[in-house]
Amino acid sequence: MKNSGIFKETAANENKNLHKDSGGDISQFGGSHMICKNEAVTLYHGSKSGIHGAIAPISRERCDFGKGFYMGTDRIQPLTLICNYPNARIYTLSVELSGLKILDVEIGLEWALLIAYHRGKMESVKSSPIYHYYADLSKDCDMVIGYIANDRMFVVLDRFFNGEITDLALINSLSALKLGKQYVALTDKACNQIKIIDEQELTEDNRGKLKQESEANRSKGIAMADEICRKYRRDGQFFDEILKAGY
Repeated sequence: MKNSGIFKETAANENKNLHKDSGGDISQFGGSHMICKNEAVTLYHGSKSGIHGAIAPISRERCDFGKGFYMGTDRIQPLTLICNYPNARIYTLSVELSGLKILDVEIGLEWALLIAYHRGKMESVKSSPIYHYYADLSKDCDMVIGYIANDRMFVVLDRFFNGEITDLALINSLSALKLGKQYVALTDKACNQIKIIDEQELTEDNRGKLKQESEANRSKGIAMADEICRKYRRDGQFFDEILKAGY
């Protein structure tokens, strides 16, 4: 099952297609597909106070891809999220992907709009086709694989959701950043296929260094968003315009 996607060419070609009148056709936003993988991958998970009991899909609801157990390919990225907590721990995990129904989300507008849905940014169009499209996209999946909105990207995404930059600015920023991937176990079935290989507690010295790195990354994101906003201020569509086109 594969959605018709517009994010398979260059950013310029993508946006020529994107800015056509949608006519209610949500498939124009497609950039994801179902996959099956018969392999095990090594991933990382950061915890504020450690994992107690069985691994379960119990994160906050308003996370990038909904409620689940979040893991990433980059060991440093989760560390910057937990560095303010004295009992923080980093886990190395082995994840068996065979037998799981996995949604693989490509980098592009669909990735951003799926995050927008799960972060509650689409509530103003709750009865629209675009809302229901993203509500159902990962509905029957065991796992979602998609890129991580890291410290720098978080700033750019917020500016897009708040109407400060266009989709064209967002896409160009995505191409400029080297984003790691996150794997999100949405079901107990997926969580049961995760094994802990290693657990490390963060020292106070490590947490201090990571705080500095996190703040530096966020400052870089703000500077980059400012530059992109100036360059593409008249090009592309804003978030509210995309939602309106999705009615």
